[in-house]
Amino acid sequence: MRIVVGVTGASGVIMSRYLLKALKSVDNCEVHLVVSEGARKTWELETGLPLSTLLNLADHVHDNKNQAASIASGSFVTDGMIIMPCSMKSLAGIVCGYADDLIQRSADVCLKEGRKVVLVPREMPFGKVHLRNLLHASDLGCVIVPPVLTFYNHPETIEDQISHITGKILLQFGLRQEGFRPWDGTGG
Repeated sequence: MRIVVGVTGASGVIMSRYLLKALKSVDNCEVHLVVSEGARKTWELETGLPLSTLLNLADHVHDNKNQAASIASGSFVTDGMIIMPCSMKSLAGIVCGYADDLIQRSADVCLKEGRKVVLVPREMPFGKVHLRNLLHASDLGCVIVPPVLTFYNHPETIEDQISHITGKILLQFGLRQEGFRPWDGTGG
């Protein structure tokens, strides 16, 4: 399996670290990571961790300005892309086909090739433009997985909440995250 992960400058960049850890635990999963400049700044402001703790979890790290990267071509076969978190700016670029950077170009490639694109939008509240763009993204074939809180699994920490979200994302690719507790009809 080969997955592209884009990290944009929306709040919640730490979630991408949990996602990469989950993908790293999957056998034979090759991760191509692209981190926007905004995400690098947000990482510094929100996490207190060196960015290398994220970058070192990927098999390949691509510069967001490098539109000649392998993942910018449809002939480079992937199983799809996850953008976590997905800023409203990136969302707007994706739905308009304005592939101004590698993250947007990679999403564009996945969509044109019929590959899975999972967007994890981070904004609250959503404005009408955001909602319109999310609907348009869904109409284009993107799967929208907002990072909402879940309680049926009885989370005790923020890490439990994030792990549940990453588990839901992995399900989109037919993958199962260790410790993921799906709804079983009994409340946990």
